[in-house]
Amino acid sequence: MLTVSNLSLQFGKRVLFDEVNVKFTKGNCYGIIGANGAGKSTFLKILSGDVEPTTGSVSLETDKRMSVLEQNHFAYDAYPVLETVIKGNQKLFHIKEEMDALYAKPDFSDEDGVKAGELGIIYEEMGGWNAESDAGTLLSNLGIKDDAHHKMMSELENADKVRVLLAQALFGNPDVLILDEPTNDLDIETISWLEDFLAGYENTVIVVSHDRHFLDAVCTHTCDLDFGKLNLYTGNYSFWYEASQLAARQRAQQNKKAEEKKKELQEFISRFSSNVAKAKQATARKKMIEKLNIEDIKPSSRRYPAIIFEQEREAGDQILDIKGLEKTKDGELLFSNIDLNLKKGDKIAVLSRNSLAITEFFQILSGESESDKGSYSWGITTKQSYLPLDNTKYFQSDDNLVDWLRQYVNTDEERHEEYIRGFLGKMLFSGDEALKSCKVLSGGEKMRCMFSRMMLFKANVLLLDEPTNHLDLESITALNNSLTHFKGTILLSSHDHELLSTVCNRVIELTPKGIIDRYMSYDEYLSDVKVKELKAQYYN
Repeated sequence: MLTVSNLSLQFGKRVLFDEVNVKFTKGNCYGIIGANGAGKSTFLKILSGDVEPTTGSVSLETDKRMSVLEQNHFAYDAYPVLETVIKGNQKLFHIKEEMDALYAKPDFSDEDGVKAGELGIIYEEMGGWNAESDAGTLLSNLGIKDDAHHKMMSELENADKVRVLLAQALFGNPDVLILDEPTNDLDIETISWLEDFLAGYENTVIVVSHDRHFLDAVCTHTCDLDFGKLNLYTGNYSFWYEASQLAARQRAQQNKKAEEKKKELQEFISRFSSNVAKAKQATARKKMIEKLNIEDIKPSSRRYPAIIFEQEREAGDQILDIKGLEKTKDGELLFSNIDLNLKKGDKIAVLSRNSLAITEFFQILSGESESDKGSYSWGITTKQSYLPLDNTKYFQSDDNLVDWLRQYVNTDEERHEEYIRGFLGKMLFSGDEALKSCKVLSGGEKMRCMFSRMMLFKANVLLLDEPTNHLDLESITALNNSLTHFKGTILLSSHDHELLSTVCNRVIELTPKGIIDRYMSYDEYLSDVKVKELKAQYYN
């Protein structure tokens, strides 16, 4: 379907891709993974023709159509929403334009009539007469209400523009669908719909995403960009991750017998084969997975930060008591009547339809803001550490990272550079990396610095507002493992489905009319009928 041959890309002396060869075939969804800077988005741009490779080629099968998720959210501001979606199939759109131009001619001739008739037949074969209906259905499924379908794109909020552009990419059943971070700005219901749509998609999908749950739900194959090469594996992200970890362990066990390694591999493959994704290709995937040998799987060369949250002391039974908390901001009631008692070991997913409500809630509990009504009290044995949504204020100085982290320690022993570098090293800032200026850090580097700071505090209660923002998959995975094993109490807000579902044992939802509070997993909460009934009451 789509063939990449001997593809290389070089910027100066830096080689981003080196002799990449791969075929993307019909009926499969390929997840492109790689460390930050590996070139995932650039690779997609080469596939779509937006970037020319240094050498090599990309060829699409004759008469096949490729569709790409548009990244410029303002590109269609001059067009109506429905028209923007239909433009996803340019051939169909141009035929309609040509027919309209013919029929609009004041001197419409017999020859024009013949031409219009021929175009009409092609248009009908392409499903053109149902185009507006199909586009409208896609928009509705992606959360764009009917009354917005005939608005101009310029009238929409940015989050809604993202949904329209996603509908544009999906429109008309393209033969090859290329999606770069398609879940950004989508709520859980819309992501779930997209997962189902792509899991049943019968053509070729190539996707880059930091959402592990999404990759696991839709991908039949994983393409790992590593050291300029692209290695293709059968299976979703979790399969690739666990397989690469297994391969690394086995290669480190030089004295282990071949029979024992083979048995370990067979058990691993059996476990994943019985839990393949919900795609129609699941049976074929299972067969492919069962044929794998350990030689087919390479250990990942990527480095994972060592995020380790330890408690200075274990908290007592009294953690946090909240009574009647209420907050209004800019005239909008964010939440009210919030009564909550935290118990030792609670790991709570904090939800709300309004993300500002969650951020205000965290800021109140951390002492950075005040509520309008109500009160809260932390247990005397608790020590809290807060990761804010916006960490800008922490990185205003020109300090290097060693000096930046040193300001958060208390004893002379901790102020030694060796001690500080130990924490930075765990976050992959070693050698000269630890002497970087705060003002040149990327978003992901700032988050890793904030984790270093939190680790220093050794708190027994963690408050985390969207901790996966700006992180690569390696850091997200390390964070997930750390929070899963943390023995203290956690209040966690995140759009990362996998993080919430694997870490949290309790879910609370803040609403203008009160709190929904359930001891259950995140997945159970999403599907619980009684919770859905409560939401209807609390939000209406």
